[in-house]
Amino acid sequence: MAGRIPSDFIDSLMARVDIVDIIDRRVPLTRKGKEYQACCPFHEEKTPSFTVSPSKQFYHCFGCGAHGTAVGFLMDYANLSFVEAVEELAEGVGMPVPREESGPAPPPGESPGQLLGIVEEASHWFQQQLRRHPDAGKAIDYLKGRGLDGQTCAAFGVGFAPDGWDGLTSALGGNDTRRTQLLKAGLLSRKEGDGGAAPRLYDRFRGRIIFPIEDHRGRVVAFGGRILGDGEPKYLNSPETPLFHKGAELYGLHRARRAIGQAGRSLVVEGYMDVISLAQFGVDNAVATLGTATTRTHLQRLFRLAPEIVFCFDGDRAGRDAAWKAMQVAMAEMQDGRQLGFLFLPQGEDPDTIVRGEGPDAFQQRVAEALPLDRFLFDTLSAQVDMSRMDGKARLVSLARPLIESMPESALRQLMRDRLSSLTGVRGESIGPADAGPRPGRRANRGAASTGQLSLMATAISLLLQHPKAASGLARPELIEEMRLQGGDHLRRVYKRAVANPDITTARLVEGFRDSDVYEYIERLASHDHQVQDGSVARVLDDTLARLEDLQNEERRAMLLEKSRAQPLAADEKDELRSLLDRKRNRLEAR
Repeated sequence: MAGRIPSDFIDSLMARVDIVDIIDRRVPLTRKGKEYQACCPFHEEKTPSFTVSPSKQFYHCFGCGAHGTAVGFLMDYANLSFVEAVEELAEGVGMPVPREESGPAPPPGESPGQLLGIVEEASHWFQQQLRRHPDAGKAIDYLKGRGLDGQTCAAFGVGFAPDGWDGLTSALGGNDTRRTQLLKAGLLSRKEGDGGAAPRLYDRFRGRIIFPIEDHRGRVVAFGGRILGDGEPKYLNSPETPLFHKGAELYGLHRARRAIGQAGRSLVVEGYMDVISLAQFGVDNAVATLGTATTRTHLQRLFRLAPEIVFCFDGDRAGRDAAWKAMQVAMAEMQDGRQLGFLFLPQGEDPDTIVRGEGPDAFQQRVAEALPLDRFLFDTLSAQVDMSRMDGKARLVSLARPLIESMPESALRQLMRDRLSSLTGVRGESIGPADAGPRPGRRANRGAASTGQLSLMATAISLLLQHPKAASGLARPELIEEMRLQGGDHLRRVYKRAVANPDITTARLVEGFRDSDVYEYIERLASHDHQVQDGSVARVLDDTLARLEDLQNEERRAMLLEKSRAQPLAADEKDELRSLLDRKRNRLEAR
């Protein structure tokens, strides 16, 4: 099947698109000097701190720390995947997106576009059955019994799967290719034949109310079905398919996007009926997971739309367990400016019954009064220990500390440490360091300040990323080629691309690292504020490289001296050590 998008195409695309035009279509920009400004679309502010640099083809917000290229902007602003963002940019400049072949082409009828087509056909068929099938009365009675009106059901595309083995198969599976598409899309199931007989295909959804599941772009990719009458499972979702990954999609997200942004919060509930019933009463910012626990992908998509997420679950043991699992996953995403809330409903109630019984205003008040993250975490853990005992307080520290330390470094994490210290009497330095720094495998806080001190290597890389033209005017470019310190390979990669492409932008340099494990590190360096005037960049860069050379020489000297104490050095090593010692002596005398 078609593979990844070639890196040289990404580079060509970044050379063609204009980030100012891309962002201005979505967030009106005002020119200020050499750059453009706007109020940041990623956090609430009254004074513009969001800047777009046409020369760097890079954006940065000095308020929340958001930054990136045109690709990154579309991913964050429009909630697109990397591939979707590239496709949208390419379409805008008339460039077809090539793919590297990573295997055989898909069989006829099995491309994503064709699968989307037949899933859409199936959605229309289910909706037609709700209106026309002789047995649809029981489905309509069920929906009316749940208080749903026809307009709301139509808006969500609710349908009906008749209680037969081959209704959908007969209607849409007219040939082998079509039946293969239906099977790949999770709409049919296969029963192996007995005694060597051919396998039999039959409808996956039978005797159920059907809820189309849209992806974040509004395309129907799967279905959920609620059984009518007795039977198991009560709810049945499509299986994982080339179109549908339940850990990535949220029911109702596409329809709720605008309302989430306007409300400043998203509401995560447990099922389709909760989302639909709330929408009928004007609560349009609700979504639901799809038969799986909350994932980081779910949270990242929701946080791109609004800074607050409220989980609304039943108040029973299962609901609280689900909330706790969601909180554990969310800790790694809790940057400053983000909020989590937990709303637990009375026994036997759900959002559907509450909004009907109390009205939307009372329900919204419940949401506004949801337990904040700190209360939910500490109340839950405190109930598991005896806080009147010293060892109980110590136990609370051992339970809470791993959760707190899984958060990105931020003011919020420090406040959580302080709260734990207040509850237990354990001093803050015993709970966790004031600044532990980024940890391997954990996404750094994009909202962190971008003016802190960088290492010498990071400074050199950052200056070259932001001022690639400086690469051609270095006093001693050989220092980069000879650099063996950690990060030297990244420095050489940036330098070589900058020298080979005199007109290259910051955005193109950054996107060149997209597939590497240091992409986020490089992206942050591209947004770092050095507070260096453009005319001084070459001097600062040359000075930084000279200091890196000294550091490298010092490490090499120390290594050779240490080796000489254990065994005799080879002749060339002795010469090298003598040269390094002479160089250090001369530099000290020059001072």
